Amino acid sequence: MSQEILSNLKPNIAVVGLGYVGMPLAVAFAKKTKVIGFDTNVEKINRYQSGIDPTFEVGDEIIKNTTVEFTSDESTLDEVDFFIVAVPTPINQDKTPDLSPVEGASAVVGRHLHKGAIVVYESTVYPGVTEDICLPILEKVSGLTGGRDFKIGYSPERINPGDKVHRLENIKKIVSGMDEESLNEIAKVYEMIIQVGVHRAPSIKVAEAAKVVENSQRDINIAFMNELATVFERMGIATLDVLEAMNTKWNALNFRPGLVGGHCIGVDPYYFVYQAEKLGYHSPVIMAGRKINDGMGAFVADIAIKHMIKAGLVVRDANVAILGLTFKENCPDIRNTKVMDIVRRLREYGIQPMVCDPLADVQETKKMYSINLVDFNNLCNIDCCIVAVAHQVFCHLNMDDLKKINRPTQKMILIDVKGCNKKMSLEDIIDYWSL
Repeated sequence: MSQEILSNLKPNIAVVGLGYVGMPLAVAFAKKTKVIGFDTNVEKINRYQSGIDPTFEVGDEIIKNTTVEFTSDESTLDEVDFFIVAVPTPINQDKTPDLSPVEGASAVVGRHLHKGAIVVYESTVYPGVTEDICLPILEKVSGLTGGRDFKIGYSPERINPGDKVHRLENIKKIVSGMDEESLNEIAKVYEMIIQVGVHRAPSIKVAEAAKVVENSQRDINIAFMNELATVFERMGIATLDVLEAMNTKWNALNFRPGLVGGHCIGVDPYYFVYQAEKLGYHSPVIMAGRKINDGMGAFVADIAIKHMIKAGLVVRDANVAILGLTFKENCPDIRNTKVMDIVRRLREYGIQPMVCDPLADVQETKKMYSINLVDFNNLCNIDCCIVAVAHQVFCHLNMDDLKKINRPTQKMILIDVKGCNKKMSLEDIIDYWSL
Protein backbone atom coordinates (compact mmCIF):
# COMPACT_ATOMS: atom_id res chain seq x y z
CA MET A 1 0.00 0.00 0.00
CA SER A 2 1.43 3.35 -0.96
CA GLN A 3 2.29 6.04 1.55
CA GLU A 4 -0.18 8.34 -0.21
CA ILE A 5 -3.02 5.93 0.45
CA LEU A 6 -1.95 5.53 4.04
CA SER A 7 -1.74 9.26 4.67
CA ASN A 8 -5.26 9.73 3.35
CA LEU A 9 -6.47 6.59 5.14
CA LYS A 10 -8.75 5.85 2.21
CA PRO A 11 -7.63 2.60 0.61
CA ASN A 12 -9.80 0.65 -1.79
CA ILE A 13 -11.15 -2.11 0.44
CA ALA A 14 -12.65 -5.46 -0.51
CA VAL A 15 -14.50 -7.60 2.01
CA VAL A 16 -14.50 -11.22 0.87
CA GLY A 17 -17.41 -13.10 2.45
CA LEU A 18 -20.63 -11.20 3.16
CA GLY A 19 -22.32 -12.99 6.03
CA TYR A 20 -23.07 -11.81 9.56
CA VAL A 21 -19.50 -10.51 9.91
CA GLY A 22 -18.45 -9.37 6.46
CA MET A 23 -21.56 -7.45 5.46
CA PRO A 24 -21.68 -5.08 8.49
CA LEU A 25 -17.93 -4.59 8.10
CA ALA A 26 -18.32 -3.63 4.44
CA VAL A 27 -21.15 -1.22 5.24
CA ALA A 28 -19.12 0.45 8.00
CA PHE A 29 -16.05 0.94 5.81
CA ALA A 30 -18.20 2.24 2.95
CA LYS A 31 -18.96 5.32 5.05
CA LYS A 32 -15.25 6.18 4.87
CA THR A 33 -13.92 4.88 1.55
CA LYS A 34 -14.63 2.81 -1.56
CA VAL A 35 -15.65 -0.75 -0.69
CA ILE A 36 -16.27 -3.85 -2.76
CA GLY A 37 -18.36 -6.51 -1.08
CA PHE A 38 -17.54 -9.84 -2.71
CA ASP A 39 -19.21 -13.19 -2.24
CA THR A 40 -19.43 -16.26 -4.46
CA ASN A 41 -23.08 -16.76 -3.46
CA VAL A 42 -24.95 -15.11 -6.32
CA GLU A 43 -28.32 -15.38 -4.57
CA LYS A 44 -26.95 -13.54 -1.54
CA ILE A 45 -25.48 -10.80 -3.73
CA ASN A 46 -28.81 -10.39 -5.54
CA ARG A 47 -30.58 -9.86 -2.22
CA TYR A 48 -28.10 -7.22 -1.12
CA GLN A 49 -28.36 -5.48 -4.49
CA SER A 50 -32.15 -5.47 -4.02
CA GLY A 51 -31.78 -3.73 -0.67
CA ILE A 52 -32.56 -6.76 1.49
CA ASP A 53 -30.60 -7.61 4.64
CA PRO A 54 -31.26 -11.31 5.38
CA THR A 55 -29.03 -11.14 8.47
CA PHE A 56 -31.02 -8.33 10.17
CA GLU A 57 -27.66 -6.93 11.29
CA VAL A 58 -27.91 -3.48 9.67
CA GLY A 59 -31.43 -3.45 8.19
CA ASP A 60 -32.90 -3.10 4.71
CA GLU A 61 -32.85 0.70 4.70
CA ILE A 62 -29.09 0.87 5.28
CA ILE A 63 -28.45 -1.81 2.66
CA LYS A 64 -30.49 0.19 0.14
CA ASN A 65 -28.45 3.34 0.77
CA THR A 66 -24.95 1.97 1.28
CA THR A 67 -22.27 2.65 -1.34
CA VAL A 68 -20.86 -0.89 -1.04
CA GLU A 69 -20.44 -2.45 -4.48
CA PHE A 70 -21.97 -5.88 -3.89
CA THR A 71 -20.67 -8.34 -6.46
CA SER A 72 -19.79 -11.93 -7.26
CA ASP A 73 -17.52 -10.81 -10.13
CA GLU A 74 -13.87 -11.47 -9.25
CA SER A 75 -12.56 -8.97 -11.79
CA THR A 76 -13.69 -6.12 -9.53
CA LEU A 77 -10.93 -7.09 -7.08
CA ASP A 78 -8.05 -6.15 -9.38
CA GLU A 79 -7.51 -2.63 -7.99
CA VAL A 80 -8.01 -3.43 -4.31
CA ASP A 81 -5.40 -2.22 -1.79
CA PHE A 82 -6.78 -3.80 1.38
CA PHE A 83 -8.46 -7.23 1.47
CA ILE A 84 -10.49 -8.47 4.43
CA VAL A 85 -11.38 -12.17 4.44
CA ALA A 86 -14.49 -12.91 6.51
CA VAL A 87 -15.64 -16.34 5.39
CA PRO A 88 -17.00 -19.05 7.72
CA THR A 89 -14.72 -21.63 9.33
CA PRO A 90 -16.97 -24.60 10.15
CA ILE A 91 -16.08 -28.06 11.40
CA ASN A 92 -16.30 -31.44 9.69
CA GLN A 93 -18.45 -34.34 10.85
CA ASP A 94 -15.54 -35.61 12.95
CA LYS A 95 -15.24 -32.20 14.69
CA THR A 96 -11.99 -31.30 12.90
CA PRO A 97 -11.58 -27.85 11.32
CA ASP A 98 -12.93 -27.37 7.80
CA LEU A 99 -10.56 -24.81 6.31
CA SER A 100 -11.85 -25.12 2.74
CA PRO A 101 -13.76 -21.77 2.83
CA VAL A 102 -10.73 -19.79 4.03
CA GLU A 103 -8.44 -21.66 1.62
CA GLY A 104 -10.80 -20.93 -1.26
CA ALA A 105 -11.03 -17.25 -0.28
CA SER A 106 -7.22 -17.08 -0.15
CA ALA A 107 -7.05 -18.39 -3.72
CA VAL A 108 -9.57 -15.78 -4.84
CA VAL A 109 -7.57 -12.98 -3.22
CA GLY A 110 -4.31 -14.39 -4.56
CA ARG A 111 -5.58 -14.13 -8.14
CA HIS A 112 -6.01 -10.38 -7.71
CA LEU A 113 -3.18 -9.53 -5.35
CA HIS A 114 -0.74 -6.79 -6.36
CA LYS A 115 2.42 -5.37 -4.84
CA GLY A 116 1.79 -3.15 -1.84
CA ALA A 117 -1.54 -4.72 -0.91
CA ILE A 118 -2.52 -5.97 2.54
CA VAL A 119 -4.62 -9.04 3.33
CA VAL A 120 -6.31 -9.31 6.73
CA TYR A 121 -8.13 -12.42 7.90
CA GLU A 122 -11.10 -12.18 10.27
CA SER A 123 -12.23 -15.81 10.04
CA THR A 124 -11.84 -17.72 13.31
CA VAL A 125 -8.94 -20.18 13.07
CA TYR A 126 -6.48 -21.93 15.34
CA PRO A 127 -3.08 -20.25 15.88
CA GLY A 128 -0.88 -20.67 12.82
CA VAL A 129 -3.48 -20.91 10.05
CA THR A 130 -2.97 -17.38 8.71
CA GLU A 131 0.79 -17.69 8.34
CA ASP A 132 1.20 -21.43 7.73
CA ILE A 133 -1.79 -22.17 5.47
CA CYS A 134 -3.23 -18.94 4.04
CA LEU A 135 0.03 -17.13 3.29
CA PRO A 136 1.47 -19.97 1.14
CA ILE A 137 -1.76 -20.03 -0.90
CA LEU A 138 -1.57 -16.27 -1.47
CA GLU A 139 2.05 -16.57 -2.56
CA LYS A 140 1.51 -19.56 -4.84
CA VAL A 141 -1.52 -18.13 -6.63
CA SER A 142 -0.23 -14.57 -6.94
CA GLY A 143 3.42 -15.35 -7.65
CA LEU A 144 4.32 -12.67 -5.08
CA THR A 145 6.28 -12.96 -1.84
CA GLY A 146 4.67 -12.16 1.49
CA GLY A 147 6.52 -9.64 3.60
CA ARG A 148 8.29 -8.20 0.56
CA ASP A 149 5.57 -7.69 -2.06
CA PHE A 150 2.49 -7.71 0.15
CA LYS A 151 1.63 -7.97 3.85
CA ILE A 152 -0.81 -10.05 5.88
CA GLY A 153 -2.50 -9.65 9.22
CA TYR A 154 -5.24 -11.03 11.41
CA SER A 155 -8.09 -9.25 13.19
CA PRO A 156 -10.61 -11.62 14.79
CA GLU A 157 -14.26 -10.78 14.30
CA ARG A 158 -16.14 -9.93 17.47
CA ILE A 159 -19.60 -9.17 16.11
CA ASN A 160 -22.36 -10.65 18.25
CA PRO A 161 -25.24 -11.46 15.86
CA GLY A 162 -28.59 -10.09 17.00
CA ASP A 163 -27.00 -7.86 19.66
CA LYS A 164 -28.17 -4.26 19.22
CA VAL A 165 -26.02 -2.94 22.08
CA HIS A 166 -22.57 -4.40 21.45
CA ARG A 167 -22.00 -3.35 17.86
CA LEU A 168 -19.04 -3.39 15.50
CA GLU A 169 -18.08 0.21 16.21
CA ASN A 170 -18.14 -0.04 20.01
CA ILE A 171 -16.32 -3.37 20.47
CA LYS A 172 -12.55 -2.98 20.76
CA LYS A 173 -10.87 -4.59 17.76
CA ILE A 174 -7.83 -6.82 18.08
CA VAL A 175 -5.41 -6.24 15.21
CA SER A 176 -2.13 -7.89 14.28
CA GLY A 177 0.34 -7.92 11.42
CA MET A 178 3.27 -9.96 10.17
CA ASP A 179 5.64 -7.11 11.14
CA GLU A 180 5.52 -3.71 12.79
CA GLU A 181 4.86 -1.87 9.53
CA SER A 182 1.85 -4.01 8.61
CA LEU A 183 0.53 -3.83 12.18
CA ASN A 184 0.56 -0.03 12.11
CA GLU A 185 -1.10 0.12 8.71
CA ILE A 186 -3.81 -2.39 9.63
CA ALA A 187 -4.49 -0.55 12.91
CA LYS A 188 -4.92 2.77 11.09
CA VAL A 189 -7.42 1.28 8.65
CA TYR A 190 -9.58 -0.28 11.37
CA GLU A 191 -9.42 2.89 13.45
CA MET A 192 -11.41 4.51 10.66
CA ILE A 193 -14.53 2.67 11.84
CA ILE A 194 -13.90 1.40 15.39
CA GLN A 195 -14.92 4.21 17.75
CA VAL A 196 -13.45 2.62 20.89
CA GLY A 197 -10.10 1.93 19.25
CA VAL A 198 -7.99 -1.15 18.63
CA HIS A 199 -5.75 -3.46 20.65
CA ARG A 200 -2.44 -4.20 18.91
CA ALA A 201 -1.54 -7.84 19.49
CA PRO A 202 2.20 -8.61 19.39
CA SER A 203 1.80 -11.34 16.75
CA ILE A 204 -0.71 -12.92 14.39
CA LYS A 205 -0.72 -16.14 16.43
CA VAL A 206 -1.61 -14.22 19.61
CA ALA A 207 -4.57 -12.59 17.84
CA GLU A 208 -5.71 -15.95 16.45
CA ALA A 209 -5.46 -17.52 19.90
CA ALA A 210 -7.36 -14.68 21.59
CA LYS A 211 -10.41 -15.38 19.46
CA VAL A 212 -10.64 -19.12 20.05
CA VAL A 213 -9.90 -18.65 23.76
CA GLU A 214 -12.58 -16.03 24.40
CA ASN A 215 -15.23 -18.30 22.86
CA SER A 216 -13.89 -21.42 24.56
CA GLN A 217 -14.06 -19.58 27.88
CA ARG A 218 -17.74 -18.80 27.35
CA ASP A 219 -18.38 -22.37 26.28
CA ILE A 220 -16.87 -23.75 29.49
CA ASN A 221 -18.78 -21.33 31.72
CA ILE A 222 -22.09 -22.17 30.06
CA ALA A 223 -21.25 -25.87 30.31
CA PHE A 224 -20.89 -25.45 34.07
CA MET A 225 -24.35 -23.89 34.22
CA ASN A 226 -25.77 -26.69 32.08
CA GLU A 227 -24.23 -29.28 34.37
CA LEU A 228 -25.78 -27.54 37.36
CA ALA A 229 -29.14 -27.53 35.58
CA THR A 230 -29.04 -31.29 35.04
CA VAL A 231 -28.21 -31.88 38.72
CA PHE A 232 -30.76 -29.36 40.01
CA GLU A 233 -33.40 -31.12 37.91
CA ARG A 234 -32.78 -34.26 39.97
CA MET A 235 -32.86 -32.22 43.17
CA GLY A 236 -36.15 -30.60 42.25
CA ILE A 237 -34.61 -27.12 42.33
CA ALA A 238 -35.23 -24.39 39.70
CA THR A 239 -31.84 -23.41 38.29
CA LEU A 240 -32.89 -19.85 37.46
CA ASP A 241 -33.96 -19.31 41.08
CA VAL A 242 -30.50 -20.45 42.22
CA LEU A 243 -28.77 -18.13 39.75
CA GLU A 244 -30.93 -15.20 40.77
CA ALA A 245 -29.82 -15.71 44.35
CA MET A 246 -26.17 -16.29 43.42
CA ASN A 247 -26.01 -13.17 41.26
CA THR A 248 -26.64 -10.93 44.27
CA LYS A 249 -22.92 -11.29 44.99
CA TRP A 250 -20.73 -8.69 43.27
CA ASN A 251 -18.26 -11.14 41.72
CA ALA A 252 -20.75 -13.71 40.41
CA LEU A 253 -20.41 -14.52 36.72
CA ASN A 254 -23.79 -14.05 35.09
CA PHE A 255 -23.87 -17.09 32.80
CA ARG A 256 -27.05 -19.05 32.22
CA PRO A 257 -27.76 -22.57 31.01
CA GLY A 258 -29.00 -23.16 27.48
CA LEU A 259 -28.37 -24.57 24.03
CA VAL A 260 -24.90 -23.68 22.73
CA GLY A 261 -24.66 -23.84 18.95
CA GLY A 262 -23.92 -21.44 16.14
CA HIS A 263 -20.73 -20.80 14.23
CA CYS A 264 -18.63 -19.41 17.10
CA ILE A 265 -19.01 -20.84 20.60
CA GLY A 266 -20.27 -24.16 19.28
CA VAL A 267 -17.32 -24.48 16.87
CA ASP A 268 -14.26 -22.54 18.01
CA PRO A 269 -13.29 -24.82 20.93
CA TYR A 270 -12.80 -27.66 18.44
CA TYR A 271 -10.26 -25.53 16.54
CA PHE A 272 -8.25 -25.04 19.72
CA VAL A 273 -8.46 -28.71 20.69
CA TYR A 274 -7.44 -29.82 17.19
CA GLN A 275 -4.22 -27.83 17.25
CA ALA A 276 -3.46 -28.76 20.86
CA GLU A 277 -3.76 -32.46 20.04
CA LYS A 278 -1.47 -32.03 17.03
CA LEU A 279 1.10 -30.80 19.55
CA GLY A 280 0.52 -33.81 21.79
CA TYR A 281 -1.80 -32.30 24.39
CA HIS A 282 -5.35 -33.44 25.10
CA SER A 283 -7.66 -30.68 26.42
CA PRO A 284 -9.85 -32.38 29.05
CA VAL A 285 -11.55 -29.24 30.38
CA ILE A 286 -12.51 -27.86 26.98
CA MET A 287 -13.70 -31.23 25.68
CA ALA A 288 -15.73 -31.84 28.84
CA GLY A 289 -17.48 -28.51 28.30
CA ARG A 290 -18.21 -29.39 24.68
CA LYS A 291 -19.59 -32.80 25.65
CA ILE A 292 -21.97 -31.27 28.19
CA ASN A 293 -23.18 -28.54 25.84
CA ASP A 294 -23.59 -30.91 22.92
CA GLY A 295 -25.87 -33.06 25.05
CA MET A 296 -28.32 -30.35 26.15
CA GLY A 297 -30.71 -30.72 23.22
CA ALA A 298 -31.30 -34.38 24.03
CA PHE A 299 -31.64 -33.47 27.73
CA VAL A 300 -34.40 -30.95 26.99
CA ALA A 301 -36.23 -33.42 24.75
CA ASP A 302 -36.03 -36.11 27.45
CA ILE A 303 -37.50 -33.67 29.99
CA ALA A 304 -40.41 -33.04 27.62
CA ILE A 305 -40.96 -36.79 27.23
CA LYS A 306 -40.87 -37.22 31.02
CA HIS A 307 -43.56 -34.58 31.50
CA MET A 308 -45.75 -36.08 28.77
CA ILE A 309 -45.56 -39.51 30.39
CA LYS A 310 -46.46 -38.01 33.78
CA ALA A 311 -49.45 -36.32 32.13
CA GLY A 312 -50.67 -39.70 30.89
CA LEU A 313 -50.09 -38.92 27.21
CA VAL A 314 -49.31 -41.54 24.59
CA VAL A 315 -45.95 -40.10 23.61
CA ARG A 316 -45.90 -41.13 19.96
CA ASP A 317 -49.35 -39.58 19.46
CA ALA A 318 -48.54 -36.29 21.18
CA ASN A 319 -48.57 -33.00 19.30
CA VAL A 320 -45.36 -31.14 20.09
CA ALA A 321 -44.54 -27.61 18.95
CA ILE A 322 -41.02 -26.20 19.06
CA LEU A 323 -40.82 -22.41 19.12
CA GLY A 324 -37.51 -21.23 17.68
CA LEU A 325 -34.96 -22.89 15.44
CA THR A 326 -32.14 -20.38 15.08
CA PHE A 327 -28.96 -20.86 17.11
CA LYS A 328 -29.68 -17.83 19.33
CA GLU A 329 -32.43 -15.36 20.14
CA ASN A 330 -33.41 -12.48 17.81
CA CYS A 331 -31.09 -13.71 15.06
CA PRO A 332 -32.08 -15.50 11.81
CA ASP A 333 -28.94 -17.69 11.62
CA ILE A 334 -29.79 -21.42 11.68
CA ARG A 335 -26.25 -22.76 11.20
CA ASN A 336 -25.25 -25.41 13.75
CA THR A 337 -28.40 -24.83 15.79
CA LYS A 338 -28.73 -27.20 18.72
CA VAL A 339 -32.51 -27.04 18.46
CA MET A 340 -32.08 -29.75 15.83
CA ASP A 341 -30.82 -32.03 18.61
CA ILE A 342 -34.22 -31.62 20.28
CA VAL A 343 -35.96 -32.43 16.99
CA ARG A 344 -33.84 -35.55 16.40
CA ARG A 345 -34.36 -36.83 19.94
CA LEU A 346 -38.13 -36.40 19.74
CA ARG A 347 -38.15 -38.25 16.44
CA GLU A 348 -36.47 -41.18 18.19
CA TYR A 349 -39.65 -41.44 20.28
CA GLY A 350 -41.87 -41.38 17.18
CA ILE A 351 -42.78 -37.70 17.52
CA GLN A 352 -42.72 -35.43 14.48
CA PRO A 353 -42.60 -31.97 16.09
CA MET A 354 -43.94 -28.85 14.42
CA VAL A 355 -41.31 -26.10 14.29
CA CYS A 356 -42.16 -22.41 14.31
CA ASP A 357 -39.64 -19.60 13.83
CA PRO A 358 -40.62 -16.27 12.23
CA LEU A 359 -36.96 -15.20 11.98
CA ALA A 360 -35.58 -18.24 10.17
CA ASP A 361 -35.60 -18.31 6.38
CA VAL A 362 -38.21 -20.80 5.15
CA GLN A 363 -36.30 -21.98 2.09
CA GLU A 364 -32.94 -22.19 3.89
CA THR A 365 -34.53 -24.23 6.68
CA LYS A 366 -36.07 -26.63 4.18
CA LYS A 367 -32.78 -26.97 2.31
CA MET A 368 -30.54 -27.38 5.35
CA TYR A 369 -32.72 -29.44 7.68
CA SER A 370 -35.67 -30.72 5.57
CA ILE A 371 -38.06 -28.93 7.94
CA ASN A 372 -41.18 -27.07 6.83
CA LEU A 373 -41.65 -24.19 9.23
CA VAL A 374 -45.16 -23.70 10.63
CA ASP A 375 -46.79 -20.34 11.36
CA PHE A 376 -47.62 -19.91 15.05
CA ASN A 377 -51.23 -19.05 14.16
CA ASN A 378 -51.59 -22.43 12.45
CA LEU A 379 -50.65 -24.41 15.56
CA CYS A 380 -53.52 -26.21 17.30
CA ASN A 381 -54.23 -29.06 19.72
CA ILE A 382 -50.69 -28.82 21.10
CA ASP A 383 -49.89 -31.11 24.02
CA CYS A 384 -46.34 -29.90 24.64
CA CYS A 385 -44.82 -26.58 23.64
CA ILE A 386 -41.03 -26.22 23.80
CA VAL A 387 -39.82 -22.60 23.74
CA ALA A 388 -36.34 -23.48 22.49
CA VAL A 389 -35.15 -19.99 21.48
CA ALA A 390 -35.90 -16.85 23.48
CA HIS A 391 -36.90 -14.68 20.52
CA GLN A 392 -38.55 -11.50 21.74
CA VAL A 393 -41.82 -12.53 20.11
CA PHE A 394 -41.85 -15.76 22.14
CA CYS A 395 -40.96 -14.01 25.39
CA HIS A 396 -44.09 -11.88 24.97
CA LEU A 397 -46.47 -14.83 24.79
CA ASN A 398 -49.46 -14.59 27.12
CA MET A 399 -52.04 -17.04 28.37
CA ASP A 400 -54.44 -16.23 25.54
CA ASP A 401 -51.74 -17.07 22.99
CA LEU A 402 -51.15 -20.44 24.60
CA LYS A 403 -54.86 -21.19 25.00
CA LYS A 404 -55.32 -20.74 21.25
CA ILE A 405 -52.83 -23.50 20.43
CA ASN A 406 -53.48 -25.76 23.44
CA ARG A 407 -55.47 -29.01 23.24
CA PRO A 408 -58.55 -27.83 25.14
CA THR A 409 -59.14 -31.05 27.05
CA GLN A 410 -55.93 -31.04 29.08
CA LYS A 411 -53.08 -29.02 30.54
CA MET A 412 -50.38 -27.89 28.13
CA ILE A 413 -46.80 -28.81 28.98
CA LEU A 414 -44.62 -25.73 28.55
CA ILE A 415 -40.88 -26.47 28.33
CA ASP A 416 -39.31 -23.00 28.55
CA VAL A 417 -35.59 -23.61 27.90
CA LYS A 418 -34.29 -20.13 28.78
CA GLY A 419 -37.03 -19.25 31.27
CA CYS A 420 -38.26 -16.30 29.20
CA ASN A 421 -41.88 -16.93 30.25
CA LYS A 422 -41.05 -17.59 33.89
CA LYS A 423 -43.05 -14.59 35.14
CA MET A 424 -46.20 -15.63 33.29
CA SER A 425 -49.38 -16.25 35.29
CA LEU A 426 -49.58 -19.98 34.66
CA GLU A 427 -53.09 -20.67 36.00
CA ASP A 428 -54.31 -24.25 35.58
CA ILE A 429 -53.57 -24.94 31.93
CA ILE A 430 -49.80 -25.07 32.14
CA ASP A 431 -47.35 -27.69 33.40
CA TYR A 432 -44.25 -25.47 33.41
CA TRP A 433 -40.54 -26.35 33.32
CA SER A 434 -37.38 -24.38 32.54
CA LEU A 435 -33.64 -25.02 32.77
